[in-house]
Amino acid sequence: MQNVATEPRGEELSLAERAYRAIRDRLVMLEIRPGAPINEDQLAQALGVGRTPVREALKRLQYERLIATYPRRGTFATDVNITDLAHISEVRQELEPLAAAQAARRATAADRATLTAVRRELEIVDPRRQDATELMHLDLSVHRAIYAATHNPYLEDTLVRHDNLATRIWCLFIDRLSDMAGHVAEHGPLIDAIVSGDPDQAAQLARSHVEGFERAIRGAI
Repeated sequence: MQNVATEPRGEELSLAERAYRAIRDRLVMLEIRPGAPINEDQLAQALGVGRTPVREALKRLQYERLIATYPRRGTFATDVNITDLAHISEVRQELEPLAAAQAARRATAADRATLTAVRRELEIVDPRRQDATELMHLDLSVHRAIYAATHNPYLEDTLVRHDNLATRIWCLFIDRLSDMAGHVAEHGPLIDAIVSGDPDQAAQLARSHVEGFERAIRGAI
């Protein structure tokens, strides 16, 4: 399994885009801890790029609420605030079903192949052997593949941002969640509905998934 969940893209990525995706996923997975200072030089060295791509990436990440810059203090990873859960879920409960339905309608052969490959990974999930980090990366991969299959860049960007924020909350409570593997495995029927071109079923399953996520987090608090 890949260590970093990435959106399925075929084109050559720019250095700034590579830096953005790498730093974003470190923030999402809390590898860069909430409240931790962001050091441009260290990130540039770790990623093997110059400071300019890192600086461009950080501008995007600030807009996405993953980092914050304070005058005379510097730049920091944003805190994970559980009070944001209701706001994030409110957006996702409306847009996740829409994305699933549109993916079912619009998925190309390449999209279906990507989703089918992720579906195979879901089938071999073993909660006794797979650690939480691997499961989280797989969850991100599923969501991002679905969003890409909508072929609506505005919807995709919006949902990637909100899924990232939801995943940070999930990571914060990961030790208290008893059935992470089951939550991730729920994506199997959703992928099947998209690949088979059933928008109504896909929308219904997506809505149930988001509602189940919020219940699980609230139960863990």
